[in-house]
Amino acid sequence: MEHFDASLSTYFKALLGPRDTRVKGWFLLDNYIPTFICSVIYLLIVWLGPKYMRNKQPFSCRGILVMYNLGLTLLSLYMFCELVTGVWEGKYNFFCQGTRTAGESDMKIIRVLWWYYFSKLIEFMDTFFFILRKNNHQITVLHVYHHASMLNIWWFVMNWVPCGHSYFGATLNSFIHVLMYSYYGLSSVPSMRPYLWWKKYITQGQLLQFVLTIIQTSCGVIWPCTFPLGWLYFQIGYMISLIALFTNFYIQTYNKKEASRRKDHLKDHQNGSVAAVNGHTNSFSPLENNVKPRKLRKD
Repeated sequence: MEHFDASLSTYFKALLGPRDTRVKGWFLLDNYIPTFICSVIYLLIVWLGPKYMRNKQPFSCRGILVMYNLGLTLLSLYMFCELVTGVWEGKYNFFCQGTRTAGESDMKIIRVLWWYYFSKLIEFMDTFFFILRKNNHQITVLHVYHHASMLNIWWFVMNWVPCGHSYFGATLNSFIHVLMYSYYGLSSVPSMRPYLWWKKYITQGQLLQFVLTIIQTSCGVIWPCTFPLGWLYFQIGYMISLIALFTNFYIQTYNKKEASRRKDHLKDHQNGSVAAVNGHTNSFSPLENNVKPRKLRKD
């Protein structure tokens, strides 16, 4: 195993250049193998988990979901605030920022971005909760691709470009995750679900963050500094892949659903009844066609 580790390190050095010595000895960063093994285990659970749960009752997980989402909301808020203050203190250049130009502020960014990398490991639990609750329809190609790739990408980022121009996408993503995990936490409480109306706008915010990240990354290509160009090209390509997948998800989830609702609404008018849609619940008048109101889920 040690020989394999040494060979892998030599290969990465030849391909990507020398590693950043400032993160030497940091938890999970010295060796790629643990990150790779965690990713393989994640993919195995994604594959085998639904098979294991097929003939079992779904778990509620309500209490732990509230705590889990609250924890990630607070962690995301901490990372966002620390990144913003670190960038401000280090007078980071929006157009292009090298990895060794801001002294102690660079170290502050590196420390926060380690937590950002580690949070991608924690977020594997998103998928595990879907499996335990038998919400398998939410385990999409986009979901698995995004979760599995981010942990691995950020291991490389932390070892080669752990600050500088790398800050921007992580800062935007941390802000989006404050909104996203607070939404998920509130939706874990059944009585709150009728009041949660902003899920659609979280996806729009995610798409906006990818576009803004491409713009900011492209600035580093047009007005280069000491930040490696190869990383910038890779990030642009990765953001394009996420835009394609998230756009497809948005169309499938919201546009088609809205078109279906309009079609049903028109049909109800033609039949002399009106369907009222409000948030996550569909409420129908019990006096029309003897249809009872739909109950909220218990979990």
